[in-house]
Amino acid sequence: MVTIGDVYAARRRMGDWVRRTSFERSPLLSGLTNGEVWLKLENRQLTGSFKIRGASNRIALLTPDERVRGVVAASSGNHAQGVAYAARELGVKVVIVVPVNTPKVKRDAIRVLGADLTVHGDEYMEAERLAQSISMDRGMPFLSPYNDPHLIAGQGTVALEMVEDGPELDSVLVPVSGGGLISGIATVIKGATKAEVIGIQTEASPVMHESVKAGKIINIAMYDTVAEGLHGGIEQGSVTFPICQRLVDDWIDVEEATIVDALRLMLIRQHEVIEGSGAVGIAALMEDPNRFEGKCVGVVVSGGNIDEALLRRLTQ
Repeated sequence: MVTIGDVYAARRRMGDWVRRTSFERSPLLSGLTNGEVWLKLENRQLTGSFKIRGASNRIALLTPDERVRGVVAASSGNHAQGVAYAARELGVKVVIVVPVNTPKVKRDAIRVLGADLTVHGDEYMEAERLAQSISMDRGMPFLSPYNDPHLIAGQGTVALEMVEDGPELDSVLVPVSGGGLISGIATVIKGATKAEVIGIQTEASPVMHESVKAGKIINIAMYDTVAEGLHGGIEQGSVTFPICQRLVDDWIDVEEATIVDALRLMLIRQHEVIEGSGAVGIAALMEDPNRFEGKCVGVVVSGGNIDEALLRRLTQ
């Protein structure tokens, strides 16, 4: 179980490794919904994603022996950058495995941070299986991108800043893959406010949503998506699943074309460079603005590490 106290402790522990990002009202999106829309801009975070929050908290808690052995992680890119950054700051060796759909911009950033990088598998779960195997063979702790209470507590610091820096919210929209981010955010939001928490997934990979509906973690068919950071399954027994069952009020699965439209809107009209995974909350507003009419909505823009080819496509 993760508590608000754990989230506050994570914030103290992370210190200067994590930037307090802007939580800003968007006149553009407020006009779209005829309400108030505020954007938590984690695309401006160090390493370009919220993932550094949880990774920093988890690595700060390594034992001296674990620091000597080093760590291994699997990721679609952003978790890997967070782990590599924090590991470099502590002088810890890190091995990273990413799937082939990880954008080049993320792969390059991981290498620059000094990680030993392997590209393996068509989707996240294949990369994770190899990383788990490396962990067992080399005796290196495996740092999950979502299935870890310390990581969840670190991600929850996003919500602390939203509560402290913004207005009273009616709804909070959060991108979801394995559920680490929304588990941390929901822990804070449900403990400190009356706002509803809505998980946003893609129609291409709504694993958590479908699992919650089924009452158990399941495997489903998945398809390619520009929101590659939200692509992948959930580890059986993940601590995020019961948190999502208990604290997430509703779910929205957004269409692929709307995610692309949201990316273009944010780039051209909002002047923010974000990645597909970070655009799904905006896509949810675009698909059904009437649902949020008159409400004060906080949208987590989770990252900005967009693939160069996709960025060129948006400007054509």
